[in-house]
Amino acid sequence: MKFDELLENNKKYLQDNGEICKSKIPKYPRKRMAILTCMDTRLTFQLEKSLGLKRGDSIILKTAGNNMRGQEVRSLIAAIYTLKVDKIMVIGHPDCGMANLDVENIRDRMISRGVKKEDIDKLGDLEYWFETFCDTKDNVLDNVKMLKEHPLIPNDVKIGGFYFNQDTSELFKLC
Repeated sequence: MKFDELLENNKKYLQDNGEICKSKIPKYPRKRMAILTCMDTRLTFQLEKSLGLKRGDSIILKTAGNNMRGQEVRSLIAAIYTLKVDKIMVIGHPDCGMANLDVENIRDRMISRGVKKEDIDKLGDLEYWFETFCDTKDNVLDNVKMLKEHPLIPNDVKIGGFYFNQDTSELFKLC
């Protein structure tokens, strides 16, 4: 798909939907909740629908493997202090592409696509940089622990870890 095709789709949408484009989705999430989950395309609409959430109910951050070492934590902290978020769900799922990631294979693919080895080496430990993990449930638990111990996240923010099976839409509480 080309960008121009997306722009044409947008024009058609605007013509066909008029007033819908001026929807009343709130700036502040109605449920005062943020969800950190994986960027896996299987979770895009299914997760919200299976939790009974509508657009505007929560903030949803999607990252590779629902991991967070920098920008994601900053976004959650900003959501707490500026968007009234008082609950955070960390949601993992089976068959995650980040679990057991073959970093050497990725390094080889980078080089084969023209990335210089010295530029890759500047990143340091690629396993750390990619935030690789073996077990998706343990990864959720580790992320929840990190958030609960973060010095900038107040103790009154509820933080829970969950596991979502994208094949059955079932959600399990881990902690």
